[in-house]
Amino acid sequence: MTKLEEMAKSLIEGQDDKVAELTKMALAEGIGAAEIMNNGLIAGMNVVGARFKEADIFIPEVMLAAKAMTAGMEILQPLLVGSDSQSMGKVILGTVSGDVHKIGKNLVGIMLTGAGFEVIDLGEGVPPQKFIETVVGEQASLIAMSALLTLTMPVMKETIEELKEAGLENQVKTLVGGATVNQEFADEIGADGYAPDAVSAVQKAKELLNLS
Repeated sequence: MTKLEEMAKSLIEGQDDKVAELTKMALAEGIGAAEIMNNGLIAGMNVVGARFKEADIFIPEVMLAAKAMTAGMEILQPLLVGSDSQSMGKVILGTVSGDVHKIGKNLVGIMLTGAGFEVIDLGEGVPPQKFIETVVGEQASLIAMSALLTLTMPVMKETIEELKEAGLENQVKTLVGGATVNQEFADEIGADGYAPDAVSAVQKAKELLNLS
């Protein structure tokens, strides 16, 4: 088993300390940061995503794997900035204004990062204008919004309407999700896509940006 195969296996098993150790060892051996990310961390996270989709593993195991992914990415991130690693696209992520739930949103962010996207997480309680300003400033190609409370769901619609008013609807796609959100609501507010879970969010993001 190669170093990167061992890293992927450790990530799948949720061994964050082991993943961090193997990441440092791989770098010390001269393996490039982008190769470690793609063939070690992302390779492992792809397996986690597939197993979650097949109900072979569940949210607790995915969270552990995501924690292990983060442990490796924290070491690689400074080395990846300015490198020739290819980004799948830039995603603006956030829980909408009035809502402070973050577990699902954070998991989506980690999974998107694991798939090779550059994720800018605005956190929780994000108003429509903040999404729009960040899209413009960062030249992002996708907005991913989360809401868990029924009363905050209309903020998603407001954000999409402001996006259209700004003339950006053809430049950036919108993806919505959260426990109270469904496909019918996504269609109703004019969102480009809906995802029921973190794995689906990655698949839908790729689909929306013609990467699948």
